[in-house]
Amino acid sequence: MSVMINKDPFIAAQVVDLVLRERDVALSQREWKHRLAGYGYAIKDTDKGQIVETLPHHVEVAVLPAA
Repeated sequence: MSVMINKDPFIAAQVVDLVLRERDVALSQREWKHRLAGYGYAIKDTDKGQIVETLPHHVEVAVLPAA
């Protein structure tokens, strides 16, 4: 798997902003993850926290800040 964390901080910041906005408007975790899949992203839970990755290739984009 290719890791892209912090490869382009501007793009990673934009993706994190999108993900956090969608989390604010979603009614549940399930809806939030479903909405992100529509944009081509998924959330992976790890020991380091939640990581945003692309679909369908699962390339890591950024680590989400703690909620």
